[in-house]
Amino acid sequence: MYLPAHFSEERIDVMHGLIERHPLGALVRVDGDGLAADHLPFELAPASSEAPQGLLRAHVARANPLWRQDGAAVLAIFQGPSGYVSPELYDLQAVEGRAVPTWNYAVVHAHGRLRVVDDTEWLLAHMRRATRRQEAAHGRGWSVDDAPPDYIAKLVRATVGIEIAIGRLQGKWKTSQNRGEEERARIAHATGMTSLGSSILY
Repeated sequence: MYLPAHFSEERIDVMHGLIERHPLGALVRVDGDGLAADHLPFELAPASSEAPQGLLRAHVARANPLWRQDGAAVLAIFQGPSGYVSPELYDLQAVEGRAVPTWNYAVVHAHGRLRVVDDTEWLLAHMRRATRRQEAAHGRGWSVDDAPPDYIAKLVRATVGIEIAIGRLQGKWKTSQNRGEEERARIAHATGMTSLGSSILY
């Protein structure tokens, strides 16, 4: 990823915050046909001695060839808020009209190696945690255990877990850092990027 220093976000807690708010990641890998990508909702486990930058967990259908690449190098891409920036949001008089449109965004790239987890108890625990988190975030209370046990057991048998110990994190926050304070406020409001947790807005 092209990453000018003034757009770089290096704080792990800020990058983790984006992943937790936008957990659907694009998992990119190389397979026999070249580059391949799967779009998966990830659970982020806190940093530990084994994974000082965090641990990503997800699950895929057993029919998905992804899980057969145990040990492969992978890249998970998480896209946060983004928006089109019109030149009309700038102080055009100050620059004598010399302005063009751009696009503001916040993204995190998580690099690591795929580890396959083919374990029923692990899968059930992961599914319960991930469901609880999303249900709570949306003000709902459905639980995996609300479904018939035989139905869940059948689904789990058709599923494989994956883990990625994050080896390298890159964050890019392109949020009009090169503009004045009033312009940045207008742009943040217009693009809906007024709240990025504790991240740098400009």
